[in-house]
Amino acid sequence: MHTKPNNYQSGPNQSYLQWGWEQFKSLVAILLVAFLIRTFGYGLYQVPSGSMETTMLVGERFFADKFTVLFRSIKRGDIISFNDPKYNYSDNSIVNLWQNYVYGPSNWTKRVIGLPGDEIKGEIEAGRPVVYLKAAGETEFKQLAEPYLNKFPLIAYVEKNMRSNIVWQSYDPNFSLGHQPFYNMTKHGVERGAAIAQYLGEPFIKEPSSLYTESGEYKDSFNYKLADDEYWVMGDNRLGSHDSRAWGPLKKHFIHGKIVYRIFSLDSNSGWWIFDLLKHPIGFWKSVRWSRCFQGV
Repeated sequence: MHTKPNNYQSGPNQSYLQWGWEQFKSLVAILLVAFLIRTFGYGLYQVPSGSMETTMLVGERFFADKFTVLFRSIKRGDIISFNDPKYNYSDNSIVNLWQNYVYGPSNWTKRVIGLPGDEIKGEIEAGRPVVYLKAAGETEFKQLAEPYLNKFPLIAYVEKNMRSNIVWQSYDPNFSLGHQPFYNMTKHGVERGAAIAQYLGEPFIKEPSSLYTESGEYKDSFNYKLADDEYWVMGDNRLGSHDSRAWGPLKKHFIHGKIVYRIFSLDSNSGWWIFDLLKHPIGFWKSVRWSRCFQGV
């Protein structure tokens, strides 16, 4: 009588197990490579707020270079992506790593105004905010030219299917509501926005020269000397940006990318554009800002 060894497995079963194990290892390797590329190579971002209007609009998708910021200095004027500096990060190194690179704080996008070693100050002159900069190694302050600032007023607006939440959107008075260059608006949304703004005691339209200098988060009077690992960042839409004026300098370790390319521009705050396409297969294409697609930043 012949017996089989205890470790003997039939040919087909052994082949299936080996094939499954090889596929599993391949999948793990692919996921690991994808994670490393997305973490240290590049990033894809959707704009959730109007803090960078009109350089970046809500609904636009951008490509960020995460690789070169690891070994190349960030320049003044760069638009960067970084982790929320106000987030409550864990003291545990493993949890902290997870928060920074996997899941945790939201991603923010602002423009670099001050570099390490700079001294930067904001003043109010003739009713308008002005930024002065004394770059590292220099002895005098110079007024910073900022051609990228949002030059349009902000209008209170209530988006469709929203009852009481207003958003402040850039508005060009030279165009009708339905043909705005930034966001299409409806008469109903504007009327609702005006009513809620009045209820809150706020102006219906905020002009670019409007200031919140003494209270709230928009303090346009400031003076900081940046340390060797600190940056001063601000949004191009100064009336609608939660930035260094509110929470101070940004530490270098929060920065993880430089915005370099606009891929797509859609007049929608939906996180998944495919759902907009499925729900409104015709109207979706009218919401695409074709003139703002596929552009360098």
